Amino acid sequence: MTTSRPIRVRIDLAALRHNFSVARRLAGKAKIWAVIKADAYGHGQFQVAKALDKLTDGYALLETETAVALRERGCGKPILLLEGFFAPEDIPLLARFDLTPALHCQTQLDMLVDAPLRPASACIKLNTGMNRLGFRPEEIGAVRLLLEEMGIRRLTLMSHFAEADTPVGVGEQLLRVQQLRASDTGAGLPVSLANSAALIRYPESRGGAEDWVRPGIMLYGGSPFVDTTAATLGLQPVMTLESQLIGVQILQTGERLGYGGAFQAESPMRIGIVACGYADGYPRHAPTGTPIAVAGVATRTLGRVSMDMLAVDLSAIPQAEVDSPVTLWGIGEGGAVDADVVATAADTISYELFCAVAPRVPRRWIGGV
Repeated sequence: MTTSRPIRVRIDLAALRHNFSVARRLAGKAKIWAVIKADAYGHGQFQVAKALDKLTDGYALLETETAVALRERGCGKPILLLEGFFAPEDIPLLARFDLTPALHCQTQLDMLVDAPLRPASACIKLNTGMNRLGFRPEEIGAVRLLLEEMGIRRLTLMSHFAEADTPVGVGEQLLRVQQLRASDTGAGLPVSLANSAALIRYPESRGGAEDWVRPGIMLYGGSPFVDTTAATLGLQPVMTLESQLIGVQILQTGERLGYGGAFQAESPMRIGIVACGYADGYPRHAPTGTPIAVAGVATRTLGRVSMDMLAVDLSAIPQAEVDSPVTLWGIGEGGAVDADVVATAADTISYELFCAVAPRVPRRWIGGV
């Protein structure tokens, strides 16, 4: 896709592979599901899958149709469907394309009982305290028995940590998994537990050679922790959102800027207008002061973000003019801006920034192999 507007996204697949190497080192002997749901967190699921194909043990995503498309593109790695399947007509596709559903409710089991074809493998989702999806520990024995009676014998026990990114940690949830595995009910089942946060901070959650970890945000250069930068974790930014100045204005003392006059100049100042707004995926609620870079110099946003534009402070950038490069986040010609810092300023997380970039913004992938 091309556009006459200067806004664009650049995705560095070499940085992606670097981040995967960090996950691989942390995983130890455990196998890795590379999480590519939500179009690989906005980075392009097919491009990301291709870039990681020689590195990862498998992929984790949501939609059956996406998994089938990966198979049709030649992907032979295991594919995990994180929410399982949603209708009976999906089940033959699981068998035909060797997909592994995460089973989390009785309705799915009922559909499997009536299915003419069934997948050879499945993950049993265990609710250890997240309380979104999954069976409770006391239900797992009956679920396992039913699946094995249906011929689904390649089973993995799967759970998700609610607070691996907070001081609460994974202790209580991990204990429930360990207790189940120590019982006859869970004996011999491999597990899949660790997300990015747990993989980084809780080695006891990673498992052994038969187990799986599921890194997501860390692959894309985002930190799962509010108190730790991605760079500190050895991660590199993969996505850069960049644009240009399309206008320069001089505000006089007391003049207001943009919708609602949300910013008022305390003295004469020079401001720039950037071709990027909330229709491009930039957070509308980002306040004055959100970090941004212009012509290689760090500065701040001013006033309200509008649909197609936002304003920046050029007080310390006299060389900036129309067409000067702007980096909204990532590493671009306009400078470097940490996506996690932008997200914190906007009271959100980098996951949302990456996923929210609009389809109208053209994407370019570099560093492919």
